[in-house]
Amino acid sequence: MKHISIVILFMLFIMPNILPAQDDGIIEKIQSAGGKDDYPDANLLVIFDSTKVNVKESGLSYVNFHRLYKILTPKGALSKRVVKIGYDPLSAYVEIREVRIYRKDGQIEILDLKNMRDYPAPARGIYWGAREKMIEIGRLEPCDAVEVKLFRKGFTYALLTGEDEDERYIPPMRGHYYDIVKFWSGDPVKEKVYRVYMPNDKPLQYEFYNGEARSSIHFKNDKTVYTFTKTDIQPFKRETDMAATSDEAPKLLLSTSPDWYAKSKWFYGVNEDYGSFEFTPEIKQKVDEILKGAKTEYEKISRLTHWAADEIRYSGLNMGPGEGYTLHKGEMTFRDRSGVCKDKAGMLITMLRAAGFESYAAMTMAGSRIDYIPADQFNHSVTIVKLADGKYHLLDPTWVPFVRELWSSAEQQQQYLMGPPEGSDLATTPLSPPENHYYRISGNSEIQSDGTLKGKFTLEAEGQTDAMIRRVFIRQFKSLWLPSIEMTLLQSFPLMEIEHVDYGDPYDYSNPIKIIIKFRIPNFAGITDNEIIFTPLVASNIFNHRYFNRHFFVNTDLEKRKYTFRTRCSKLIELKEKIKLPKYKKAVYIPQVETVKGSGADFSGGYNLKGRTLNLTEKIALKKRIYQPDDWQSYRQAILAQKKLAEEKIILKR
Repeated sequence: MKHISIVILFMLFIMPNILPAQDDGIIEKIQSAGGKDDYPDANLLVIFDSTKVNVKESGLSYVNFHRLYKILTPKGALSKRVVKIGYDPLSAYVEIREVRIYRKDGQIEILDLKNMRDYPAPARGIYWGAREKMIEIGRLEPCDAVEVKLFRKGFTYALLTGEDEDERYIPPMRGHYYDIVKFWSGDPVKEKVYRVYMPNDKPLQYEFYNGEARSSIHFKNDKTVYTFTKTDIQPFKRETDMAATSDEAPKLLLSTSPDWYAKSKWFYGVNEDYGSFEFTPEIKQKVDEILKGAKTEYEKISRLTHWAADEIRYSGLNMGPGEGYTLHKGEMTFRDRSGVCKDKAGMLITMLRAAGFESYAAMTMAGSRIDYIPADQFNHSVTIVKLADGKYHLLDPTWVPFVRELWSSAEQQQQYLMGPPEGSDLATTPLSPPENHYYRISGNSEIQSDGTLKGKFTLEAEGQTDAMIRRVFIRQFKSLWLPSIEMTLLQSFPLMEIEHVDYGDPYDYSNPIKIIIKFRIPNFAGITDNEIIFTPLVASNIFNHRYFNRHFFVNTDLEKRKYTFRTRCSKLIELKEKIKLPKYKKAVYIPQVETVKGSGADFSGGYNLKGRTLNLTEKIALKKRIYQPDDWQSYRQAILAQKKLAEEKIILKR
């Protein structure tokens, strides 16, 4: 009997609290929510997702999350094996307040929060002290349900730490509140509610994008209560190569900031007050050294931009005062020679000011759209400089290491907000014409009587295409440069014998990159007693690699698109090849393609056969970085036309 008592006490110690079934409304919701038969494609059902936000006069927010999940499959059970919430201790405080498991047999278990863990969040490249709180749920079964209550105080961007305990959690733009609320999910959601309690004297502007939600405004004591509800949310299904999900899926933006001008002026003020761009004698000395012999305005800003791009390592290690929207002082970045985007941008601003230029910071959102409600939709910092034409010009030292551009055209059609003293509205970077980002391959070869192809071709590239090709070299040891070229070519032509490669100095980006390759390919053409069969080298996608031909990897199976789609950059591809042929009687088959012209892309070219000389010309213009669904038809047809010439054989009769 004594041993039995000990076992029972031991089990009570290690097991979560187990309560008898009780009807507080949750059980009824679980039972009536439906199951696998109602959601055959789902692993998990979100029965409800509720967020309540209480905003103080200072802008400080207290956020309570209440969520109820129902497990539908073993895979869904695995996805909920832990409860986790991330935070930055400098700007937010979080709690896991309650986790209940509703077993399918009617038992209710309450997890002991003493088992919660608080640990550094996994990081790569940026090590700022972000943390996560986590508690393990353990084994779940289909038809079990999990109820989670979380709490957060603060915001997601850190600024300067104040003395008061709550001071650190007040948003940088004091007195204001904003939020970006996802109303999309990878799992079905029966109901999602977002409710915010605002002081009556704080007007809140909001807009719901990419769909509809039920909204209401009520008054409660000294608060205005805004409620947004959406029911029966189905999993959002992405298309391949689609733009950011946040550009297309339902979302809610809210902000008390009156407009982008107010945000812009505030951004200018916090950095000037902090002295982010004050330069030291050491910085001035380095700037004078860099600019020695520079004559033109463009040459000066080019040298300084590329110094900040190439010499400041991207690594978020040393933080301290000056977080979030307040850029670290140039003195610190110059000393450490490392930092993230805002540090590289701030370093460039500091150096430009030391050189006598008028320069400020700007913010943008790499990878997705910024909508017009002035919620803080930023993840990237860049530089602006005013030149002799009286206009501000964008510079980006983060995205242009060893790139010939000063502003990366991989950021075209991207919204940004400048921070000059006069303030600024939200703006969008313009399209960069495809001809600014060309690559050209010109070949001259001969098919010998035994089917061997012998000749050479030249590859030249500019802009972002130049950058992608140059990365094959600058991101690895010099001893691997030639093997990398060989490996890429041999993937397409295993029998190729590379006789000579001239790639110049890839670290010298004063001129577009140029690669010259002499080669020999035995058995290139299939030659029989009756036929000669081959696909011209230049037409056949020589460099079958995403660095060179990323568009070749776009999924062209879709005939229509519902959403915007995105590529890395606009591009112009020009292919030419002159091939001397062995003797033949007549052409049996030469692939023909139609000219394509449209809003997304253009294609022209084909083959011209005169005597024993075959000439290939192709010109493909991919016109944008971000495309609308209507652009897909011409974009797709242009790629299919190029693929046809790359894949189909020329057949000559002997």
